[in-house]
Amino acid sequence: MFDIDIWQEIFSTIRKNKLRTFLTGFSVAWGIFMLMVLLGSGNGLQNGVKYEFADNAINIMWMWTGQTSIAYEGLKEGREIKFNNQDYDFLTTKAKGVEQVSSRFFLRGDITYSYGKEYGSFSTSTCHPSLLEMENIKIDKGRFINDLDMSEFRKVIVIGDDIRKALFKEEDPLGKYIKVGSVPFKVIGVSKDPRSTDNRQAYMPFTTAQRLFNGGDRVHNFTVTTDMVKTASEADAIEKQIRNQMAQRHSFDPEDKRAMGSFNMLTEYIRTMKIFQAIKMFVWMIGIGTLIAGIVGVSNIMLILVKERTREIGIRKALGATPGSVIGLVLMESIMITTVAGYLGLVGGVGLMEMLNFGLEQMFAQGSGSQIFFRNPTVDFTTAVSATIILVVSGALAGYIPARKAALVRPIEALRDEN
Repeated sequence: MFDIDIWQEIFSTIRKNKLRTFLTGFSVAWGIFMLMVLLGSGNGLQNGVKYEFADNAINIMWMWTGQTSIAYEGLKEGREIKFNNQDYDFLTTKAKGVEQVSSRFFLRGDITYSYGKEYGSFSTSTCHPSLLEMENIKIDKGRFINDLDMSEFRKVIVIGDDIRKALFKEEDPLGKYIKVGSVPFKVIGVSKDPRSTDNRQAYMPFTTAQRLFNGGDRVHNFTVTTDMVKTASEADAIEKQIRNQMAQRHSFDPEDKRAMGSFNMLTEYIRTMKIFQAIKMFVWMIGIGTLIAGIVGVSNIMLILVKERTREIGIRKALGATPGSVIGLVLMESIMITTVAGYLGLVGGVGLMEMLNFGLEQMFAQGSGSQIFFRNPTVDFTTAVSATIILVVSGALAGYIPARKAALVRPIEALRDEN
């Protein structure tokens, strides 16, 4: 394999057929280049969608109530279904398929927040501490609501960064008191989502809000995380199980979507990822198909070269060259052309994706790419290694048939060949 004479002969053959070798190599390089571009683009779309899902835990589910639209066990339609604190206790301790739970009691519309002479209208989310993980809330300063705040009905609040800017300007808000409506709340934290241009949300303990704003034991909706599963059918089954449990508690038909609405993020996430898996398989098929076209071209060229060198091969065999050495010579030439050309296509494709990724990162850093659902369109190391292996195998396959034909050449017939 490392015989200098053999390599000199291979390079000599390539120099004699520069254009033919270039066109052959280009077909292979183009196949690998397109495979890398397609895979990188597929990864970019998949990463962009995953980034959009990252606003919340992927196994999050929201539930809310309405009015029944189906008569059930002697009860008429049109009944209003209302969640309550007992439902929270049930979901956290007895419900099957549920991991974390947060209740919400709505404070209708935007409420006026004030501090000193500054004021503004902002939205308020009443919640449990578990919402921090479920909705991936980012705390920039201070802390989030904890269990002690809940049990002691503390009047504390976490404000969004836009609220901080509007009310406190450059002043540190931690430990200060703001008025929510006419009720003073102590600021214990500031949330800031760098992914969003809207940080006008505030968070206060659900129990405190329920007591201060005449909520009784009313719960308007629940945010829960479900057991993590791998298939959409399993996620649907968990959602159906939770619906059945809540329907039994409130005496409505489990199929009545108006009585209780729900949205299961996990189902959508799994189905979306399945689509991208199918896209990735399709991309591999297209890329490998393009590569096969290049391999066929290499094989045809090598067949022509073997035909042109029939007399030379016959002389080699007459002088004692074994069939294995003849096959090795042709295979090495084929593998070298395929590998070098393919590697150039690989580097070109990966390089283009890296440049595109760099440009996108610059746009995101400047805040001008928030509407682009395309992120990190790069090819991972495993894929690059797989492509390299494909190159070597492809080169061997492309050269095997011509090499086999060369090995079967009989010296006497080859010497008679007039070429």
